Amino acid sequence: MSAFVHAPVVSIAYHSGYGHTAVLAEAVRAGAAEAGATVQLIKVDEIDETQWELLDASDAIVFGSPTYMGTASGAFHAFAEATSKRWFGDVWQDKVAAGFTNSGSKSGDKSATLGYFQTLAAQHAMSWVNLGLKPGWNSSTASEYDLNRLGFFSGAAAQTHTDQGVEGVHKADIATAEHLGRRVAEHTRVILAGRAALAA
Repeated sequence: MSAFVHAPVVSIAYHSGYGHTAVLAEAVRAGAAEAGATVQLIKVDEIDETQWELLDASDAIVFGSPTYMGTASGAFHAFAEATSKRWFGDVWQDKVAAGFTNSGSKSGDKSATLGYFQTLAAQHAMSWVNLGLKPGWNSSTASEYDLNRLGFFSGAAAQTHTDQGVEGVHKADIATAEHLGRRVAEHTRVILAGRAALAA
């Protein structure tokens, strides 16, 4: 008889300076929910004790922030430093982790932000889930509406023109963030099923 496995609980811990990253956070949420996860959005610059407890109880945490000056925003860094209390107690050990970011430039050194998220996850002994997509928009027959149009691998990366509001977030970047959410939920489900099978 197979052990019961609960639906994956995924939290998206993010900061959004001008609303663009919030659009991506919602896309990650939609993708994870579509894959059967229970999902909660947590704004790290407004986090309270109840939301810290939600993170602690999650099976997966997806980090999100705009890329400012080659790294995550100051608000996200403040949140990351505050997670040291969790680090001391190994509270997030073996949770699934992933990340997404946005900048005004096509590159914008977004890889540095995604790398920062990976290091944060590694320090907490979390298991990182990458984007799992080949690069799009890299041939003469390709389209800017391809998934992963910017060609990142470690997480979902988006580019939004600096003179546009939230309506300017590219449809391909939204779809890529949705893909990341589904992938996180699916990987987390596999991990939970494996743990249940080992415990049976």
